[in-house]
Amino acid sequence: MPWRAPRYHRAVTTRPETSLAQRKRQLVASELTEAALQLFAHKGFDAVTVDEIATTVGVSKRTFFRYFASKDDVVVQFLAGMGADMRAGLAARPAGEQPSEALLHAVSVPLAACGDHAERVLPVVRLILRTPSLLARFLEHQAQWREELADELASRLGLDPEADLYPRLAAGMALTAFDAVLRRWSAGRAGEAASAPGTLIGQAFALLAPALDGPAPSKP
Repeated sequence: MPWRAPRYHRAVTTRPETSLAQRKRQLVASELTEAALQLFAHKGFDAVTVDEIATTVGVSKRTFFRYFASKDDVVVQFLAGMGADMRAGLAARPAGEQPSEALLHAVSVPLAACGDHAERVLPVVRLILRTPSLLARFLEHQAQWREELADELASRLGLDPEADLYPRLAAGMALTAFDAVLRRWSAGRAGEAASAPGTLIGQAFALLAPALDGPAPSKP
């Protein structure tokens, strides 16, 4: 089966545009991403150069840098939609739902996408977790997601995220579970039911729920 870019990049690069030039730019960006991810999967991240990615697609190195600041950014774009999906997932939950249920559904959105496209996504997740520069970028994204989830959770509960500890603590717990699930999933094999992201995140939140749903946090 030919390599195809994972869901999150394709969601960003295939949305409708109004001009032919914009559609052409999207096509080039998608081709660069697919070529880069295939090369990374086969050769390892450090062994692949920007020149090699550009040559594979049939464009110049200069063209590559019109789309990406570095080869790291090709992989990091895979992460770009996850935080937005989590926050949107949390915002869509019923107002009276327990925090553990709401947060479980929020972090399950990107994990479900990972599980649905395991053969393509799993190599990228492994690449991110095993490459120090990419892992650092991933952790930067998680810090941003924590703030976004904390803000949304505070809004749902009528709390001040700057004055109350609960929103950031709860968001941090949810993302710790998310991170642990990705790491456990990456250590297994695609298709193993016991290590599927959806199964693992349910197990993780079963452990977290008593803390997340303890005495209701008081408003400052």
